Amino acid sequence: MATPSSKSSLAALTLAAIGIVYGDIGTSPLYTMKEVFAEHHGLTLSADNIIGVVSLILWGLIIVISLKYVTLVLRADNRGEGGIMALTALALSSVTQQSRWHYPVMLLGMVGAGLFFGDGVITPAISVLSAIEGLEVATPALKPYVIPMTLAILLSLYMVQRHGTGGIGKWFGPIVLLWFATLAGMGIFNIVKNPVILVAFNPVHAIGFLARNGWYAFLSLGAVVLALTGAEALYADMGHFGRKPVRLAWFAAVLPALALNYLGQGALLLSHPAAVSNPFFQQLGSWSVIPLVVISTMATVIASQATISGAFSVTQQAIALGFLPRMRVCQTSEHERGQIYIPLVNWLQLAAVVLAVVGFGSSSNLASAYGIAATATMLTTTLLTFFVVHYGWKYPLSLTLAATAFFFVIDVTLFSATSLKIISGGWFTLAISAFMVTIMLTWRTGRQLVFENLRSHLIPLDGFLSSLFAHPPHRVAGTAIFFRSEGDGVPHALLHNLFHNKVLHERLILLTVHPMDVPRIPDTERVTVEALGHDCYQVDVHYGFMDERDIPFALELCKRKGLSIELMETSYFISRQTVLATHKTGMALWRETVYAAMARNARDAADYFKIPPTRVIELGTQVEI
Repeated sequence: MATPSSKSSLAALTLAAIGIVYGDIGTSPLYTMKEVFAEHHGLTLSADNIIGVVSLILWGLIIVISLKYVTLVLRADNRGEGGIMALTALALSSVTQQSRWHYPVMLLGMVGAGLFFGDGVITPAISVLSAIEGLEVATPALKPYVIPMTLAILLSLYMVQRHGTGGIGKWFGPIVLLWFATLAGMGIFNIVKNPVILVAFNPVHAIGFLARNGWYAFLSLGAVVLALTGAEALYADMGHFGRKPVRLAWFAAVLPALALNYLGQGALLLSHPAAVSNPFFQQLGSWSVIPLVVISTMATVIASQATISGAFSVTQQAIALGFLPRMRVCQTSEHERGQIYIPLVNWLQLAAVVLAVVGFGSSSNLASAYGIAATATMLTTTLLTFFVVHYGWKYPLSLTLAATAFFFVIDVTLFSATSLKIISGGWFTLAISAFMVTIMLTWRTGRQLVFENLRSHLIPLDGFLSSLFAHPPHRVAGTAIFFRSEGDGVPHALLHNLFHNKVLHERLILLTVHPMDVPRIPDTERVTVEALGHDCYQVDVHYGFMDERDIPFALELCKRKGLSIELMETSYFISRQTVLATHKTGMALWRETVYAAMARNARDAADYFKIPPTRVIELGTQVEI
């Protein structure tokens, strides 16, 4: 039986989920119906087509969002965490490194992450721009100010990111809940005026629309999919709120509000076809335009904030999984470890968003770039889910295909429809995605080449220690920690230190950091300690892709394993490789040059692992790839 406190907690989490998770899909009514009946899609604004389009949107929300994401995909959580990186990690652990599917799954995850970054650029641009475009409905004289106002709002939003959202975040839920209440209210107002639109709940009208309009219906699918954008957000943010609040928010508030508003816009178009120029802002009459601009701007800013925070989170996970170089990650809250700020990502994303707003100039033009990112991400999620269900959960192939093939067909159809818009705008999103995938592939491949180069010169640890202590060097007071790669032999920093200084500390610790394909590792399982003799130890530290890397804290945990370390008497020896691009077999020279530049500018290892800079000694070596 649920206690009052548990019910209160569930209500609070559900309200927070409404504000953070559903802002993106919740702002889709601003532009979806307008875009579906845009002139370039060639659809006749007839009663049958209006009802058919609304029916298609309703059943898209039911099948794609309710059944696929809320029912199926939310089950594919990685120890409570969701999102494309968590799903990729789960799929990779399901197929194992020895499987022939390991590299394709990894590549699929990179593509999904790249598409997420592309989507993260378009979402703030189209959301805020479509809200400010409501001013044109109030008076065409304000049209020249739409772009400058949009840019001013977006610039302000990105400039405050370094301060975090802890102070204003508590208002996100109530504001977006008010937004959904407004959507529902406007929908009911227009449905009462023309209740015939309710026949759109019959899927026969959606099927009839597709059959009747043929090619034009297929073209319109590229705009209908705009009603489904934001589906990935509810999966990505599951770890912040839990599966139950995300589901409850969808079925109790979001789905009813969206369904009512799309029905309401359909009813409005049945009665007043001229409202097709911008049906959202004409639902209540001219008196409501300015208030709707205000509340829709607040809703789109919140939706944009969720996308920006998502980009930070995905970047952090990609770094931990070895897909991207180390970057500076700032914690913006002392209490919530998930609230982070990555300066490089913030400013690069702002630059891309500004280019999108200025270059495309309107939400209608941006819609072409938006749809393809959303559908491609949906398709990627379906494919990764297949590997998790079949290889991870061990479901029979027939049952796995039955669970995913239906959604795969829908995703391919929607992706095919949006791919027709590559020339008119879809290229922008794909270019961002391709750039990110190239960066991630180059970084991962470059790391493998460096590791292989170093491994070819490795000295086995056991033999080295035996020969070393047969004629031991002079030992000095204190503890020395040498970072050692997984499966590595003797750390290069240890060899360099012995060669140049000809001394060894009285206690020697070889430390290996193991990134794991799970979100978090409990502190009880964080470290393992193995005594190697002669006061030498192998310490293994395990981190999930959501864990903060803190080596001094991990070393304090060694006390539980019988190894007490005085941190103020400890020196950390870190190898810094200077990578040289060559014409040797490996990557193309330009990719090796890119990798070398990224390695040179990556965040300092000591800073990344929170090691006191005064205790660090770096020893360099050159590595050719």
